[in-house]
Amino acid sequence: MIKKTAYIESAGVNPHRNLAVEEYLFSKCGEDEAILYLWQNENTIVIGKNQNAWRECRISRIEEDGAVIARRISGGGAVFHDLGNLNFTFLVSKENYNLKRQLEVILRAVQKLGIHAEASGRNDILVEGQKFSGNAFHEHKGRCYHHGTIMVDVKLGELNKYLNVSKKKLESKGIKSVRSRVTNLISYNPELTINQLKKALRETFEEVYGYPSRIIKEEELDKQAVQELYEKYASWEWVYGKEFEFQYEVSERFEWGQVDIQFQVDSGQIVDAAVYSDSLRPEVIQKLPRELKGIRYNNQGMGDRIGMLHSDVPEEEEMFRNIEAWLRRVDL
Repeated sequence: MIKKTAYIESAGVNPHRNLAVEEYLFSKCGEDEAILYLWQNENTIVIGKNQNAWRECRISRIEEDGAVIARRISGGGAVFHDLGNLNFTFLVSKENYNLKRQLEVILRAVQKLGIHAEASGRNDILVEGQKFSGNAFHEHKGRCYHHGTIMVDVKLGELNKYLNVSKKKLESKGIKSVRSRVTNLISYNPELTINQLKKALRETFEEVYGYPSRIIKEEELDKQAVQELYEKYASWEWVYGKEFEFQYEVSERFEWGQVDIQFQVDSGQIVDAAVYSDSLRPEVIQKLPRELKGIRYNNQGMGDRIGMLHSDVPEEEEMFRNIEAWLRRVDL
């Protein structure tokens, strides 16, 4: 049961530091505590844990414009952040994780500002059928977090400028372009500011959880621990990963996300594999490369191996079965 709440705002707009602070708070959140963390990034593309930066982003254009690429530890797809966007993170123990309750904070805050919004599916919040907030999730060692974006006055043209969006993904949702399916809250309240949204979010956070929130200042955080996490998030290895010289690639779009698998093959055997996905369940995707290495590069071999993977979580079990069926029939 939650018995106390805490509230913290980022002191800067560096995405690697903001993600470092988020992970630090995640590791320190108490069992009976809920923390709301609000943060902003400037001119940043944030990709999901298992995504391929080279595939998702137009890297040369990003570098030319002085933008930044960051990789988070949650799953999901790539998003663009500028100072017209506000990011939120709810941090709680697994026992106290309640997505409906967390979304209620966002919905009530937006309602306070004169805008009617609704949750759609598992990771979108909409106004009049258009998305202004996407969400992603992470769980580790008895703790969970739920974070996402709130688009107030984002430069929508930058979405297409920096991101390579899969045609399969758009077609699967019946959408013609990225820009056509997202909206800014300022379109529904022209006077809205980020500071007003922050104030409303803190108020509804306290209302929904029933406790006044203690303010956490960044000066209170362990500087060395945050710095070590910052160095991880800012490293080339974390952002881009190893450059994988692959010979073969297969791709498929499922209801739960895109999957791209790259293979190195020698004498008919898989000697290395890389798997990329925008799935919200990164744990499933992370299991695949090590299972595929060392087996025959054919439909039966791959299907049989993935067929051995199971999960007690229905959504994860469905993913394994979808991938198994696909690999048994994919044209190699």
